Amino acid sequence: MALRELPVSLLPSIEVPSIIIKVNYPNNPPSVIENNVLRSIRSELNTLNSLKSVESIAQSETGLVKLQFDFGTRMDLAYIEINEKIDRLQETLPRDMDRPQVVRINTSDIPILRIQVIPKAGTDYTEVSELAERILKKRIEQIPGVSIVDINGFQGKYISITPDLDKIRAFNIAEQQIDQVLQGANQELQQLSIKDGQYRYFVRMANRLDDLDEIEKLPIINTEGDVITLKEIADINFEPEKRLGYHLSNQTEALVITVHKQANAKMTALTPLLYEAIENFKIDYPSTDFEATQDQSLLLNAGIDNLKTSLIYGGIFAFAVLFLFMGNVRMPIMMGITLPISLLISFLFFFAFGLSINIISLSGLALGLGMLIDNSIIVIDNITRKRKDGLDIVAACIEGVNEVMTPLISSVLTTLAVFVPLVFLNGLSGALFYDQALSVTIILGTSLIVSFVLLPLLYRKFFENVKKPIKEDSLIFIGILKIYKAIFKVVWRFRTVSLLILLALIPLAYFLIIKAEKTGLPEIEKTETLVSIQWNEPLDAEENKKRVTNILENISSDITSESDIGLKQFLLTEQNNSVETAEVYLKSESPADKIVLEAKLITFLESNYTNASFQVEDAPNAFDQIFNSNQKFFIAKWKKLAGGERLNEDMLASIQKEVSQISNEPSRLGSGFQFGESMEALIDTRALSFYGISESAMKEALSKALEGYLVTEIRRFGEVTPIRIQRGKDDFRSKLNGISVTGRKNQQYPLSNFVTFQFVKDTKAVTADRTGVYQSLEWEELDEATIEALTAQLPGKAAQQGLTIDFDGSYFEGRENLQQLIFILVISVLLLYFILAAQFESLVQPLIVILTLPLGISGALIVLMLTGGTLNVMSAIGIIVMLGIMVNDAILKIDTINRLREESINEQIIISKNQILEKAIAKTGEIRLKPILMTSITTILALLPVVFSSGIGADLQRPLVYTVIGGLTIGTFTALFFVPLAYWVVGRKR
Repeated sequence: MALRELPVSLLPSIEVPSIIIKVNYPNNPPSVIENNVLRSIRSELNTLNSLKSVESIAQSETGLVKLQFDFGTRMDLAYIEINEKIDRLQETLPRDMDRPQVVRINTSDIPILRIQVIPKAGTDYTEVSELAERILKKRIEQIPGVSIVDINGFQGKYISITPDLDKIRAFNIAEQQIDQVLQGANQELQQLSIKDGQYRYFVRMANRLDDLDEIEKLPIINTEGDVITLKEIADINFEPEKRLGYHLSNQTEALVITVHKQANAKMTALTPLLYEAIENFKIDYPSTDFEATQDQSLLLNAGIDNLKTSLIYGGIFAFAVLFLFMGNVRMPIMMGITLPISLLISFLFFFAFGLSINIISLSGLALGLGMLIDNSIIVIDNITRKRKDGLDIVAACIEGVNEVMTPLISSVLTTLAVFVPLVFLNGLSGALFYDQALSVTIILGTSLIVSFVLLPLLYRKFFENVKKPIKEDSLIFIGILKIYKAIFKVVWRFRTVSLLILLALIPLAYFLIIKAEKTGLPEIEKTETLVSIQWNEPLDAEENKKRVTNILENISSDITSESDIGLKQFLLTEQNNSVETAEVYLKSESPADKIVLEAKLITFLESNYTNASFQVEDAPNAFDQIFNSNQKFFIAKWKKLAGGERLNEDMLASIQKEVSQISNEPSRLGSGFQFGESMEALIDTRALSFYGISESAMKEALSKALEGYLVTEIRRFGEVTPIRIQRGKDDFRSKLNGISVTGRKNQQYPLSNFVTFQFVKDTKAVTADRTGVYQSLEWEELDEATIEALTAQLPGKAAQQGLTIDFDGSYFEGRENLQQLIFILVISVLLLYFILAAQFESLVQPLIVILTLPLGISGALIVLMLTGGTLNVMSAIGIIVMLGIMVNDAILKIDTINRLREESINEQIIISKNQILEKAIAKTGEIRLKPILMTSITTILALLPVVFSSGIGADLQRPLVYTVIGGLTIGTFTALFFVPLAYWVVGRKR
């Protein structure tokens, strides 16, 4: 029941402590958006509690403010407070701008699926847009488990009225009359009621505009009293809205719908429902094609399949190894019962603690399964050994469990001591480790319950009616035991040399950790590419689309592609694209095809678009979107002491020269330092005064001439259709000559008499933080010495030019996290030491267990590096799994040696202390040989099939497998030889 109710998702639902505020202010440059909007928002929000940082960027027509809070802040309360502040600020913001959108982010906001909505040939795109917005979106939202449905590529429509200026003059009609007629006909009276006797009736105007036909018939009266309909002096028709962005699906203009799941929903149940809905859409709306892309549930399914594979192979190989080593079929069957029962009990605790089944908690379960098998083998072997010693079945079960209970509990506690403190890491990492640590604690706790309670009961049930004596060890194990004794005899004879050889692996572990390549996730055989393009030219969205289509046509015709061009309409996005940017997603048939495609793409872009800057990278999956920070490695921010003013290109050249004297590493211009051409309008104020024209009238006429303007709106059944006055499609110079402005005595003058235009260089964006506007240089990577030189020398050089400088970037956060991680690992080792010291009642013996850790790490990293792997999340989990098993074996071996020494001393045999020690060490080696080998062989064989598998699941799991195999191979030798040798060094002095 608990398993059916558990949520299934890709990642645990964690509130990311950041909130995005998005601003859309069409037809306005970055400087206007910064001065009139973003500066006010930053100032108003600077006083928020627990606010860590504020970053904003203003670009053409858009702006974005990103608020970063301390981890642990109640983001629901912060979200409400920010909205309240925005509402209070609304009066001071431009009236012709929509309210800023406040977006709250968490890990469950990653879309699980994208649905392409592609109009077929001959289908009106605006009608399909309306279908997606008004019908498809609502149908998808009704599917159980869906939280948010987001759309990009939507295109609305408006009613365009283009006056014929010649006819207007011929009929003696003033342009303002058109506005007045439209607004008057669409006016809605408010709070008007009539009392008729005892009754009161509310009154509404019956002449409100409803459609295009009514607008065409609107009457206008000229100065002579003649009535002229609006259609006689203007062209009136529906027009598609001006596009600031496009979405292309395989070079075809389309809409894309992204689906987000609820935090407590099962992704594995939701995804099939979405595919079913897509099939229904295809039947219900035959004029439109539908296609599902970028399904993120593939990653989760890979993780679940890996767990199933581990269970199946683990069970099969545990059965085979137990049978071969013990020669009894009942014992493997007991293991086959305990494994699934342990998992079911674990899922019950998952439900109780509110955990979901996700990639993180599944990795915790995988970590615990190794310990579960190990504990079960140890308990079964110990009970069997007690029966061989002549005890009856009940006494054997009781004594067999009691003998290993303390060391097994210590083993679990030491594993948790190494792992659980990682929960206290700051930020998202600590929150993710919480899920994993809790799942590890649950599975390890369950393994102890099953091993101490269920296994003895099963053992008694399976063997209570067996009258014949316990079968001796199988011939296979007897042969292995002989080989072990021969090797141990040689090792013991040259114990000093053997110990030194094994100790040499400890510095090797440190060297390998330093040399190993570090990545976030394993290298997966990827077939998907993401190309981000900045054209560095003042293009409109239409030209941007033509260029992207040209690229796709030239690089290949048979690849799957998605393109987001210009501004995105998604609500849940942290990116602030501009009209001059494009993102192209490409899916190849194979990794080899992907390499060829990327090379061809780079060559084509470099040859045909020399001004463009672009980045070609692997398309990010859900993990990349969460774990990969968009922040650059190292950022230097320059600000003018006067504040608010921006640096020009000459200042930039001076700064770059100073930086080059300190560092030869190439830097990248931040958004605030990227310059481009813009147009500046110069109004002749003296001429305006001479002809009696006000400057405000001039600016209003200029705005209407160039862009047109909104007169009113038709509202019908929740649909809003704007009505705009347009000035035709001539170039702006022709418009200026054709439009007049009224001066003294109602004299008309052409706009072109009072305004001239010139091209100027200006920044493409305005970047700012809590202290104001800044412009930055960015580095993708730098060595420690260069960073120290830059932070030491640049502030002095900046002060000489009247500037201040701040430093930022992921380098500082990474350094802080590293210091915290080192501190936490020191605490973990101290906890491990104190737990073992309490168990062994010795201050020296715990060091033996601690020294086994770098030995296992050496083995893990040797195999990892030989196979070309990297140190990443999955290989780190493999190392922890392996260390848990190694610590288990080492603790049990030391505990057994201590117990045998005490028994020998109590027997008062007249032999020397060193002879007692050597005898205990030799006897312990024989006793512990079977469970150590069974655990290692079972674990290695269970994971080995992953090495020869293919697909995303195998790619993810392979580094874990390599580290476990390498670590356990060395770990087996460590438990068999290093522990007795190290014990001999410290034990002979007791």
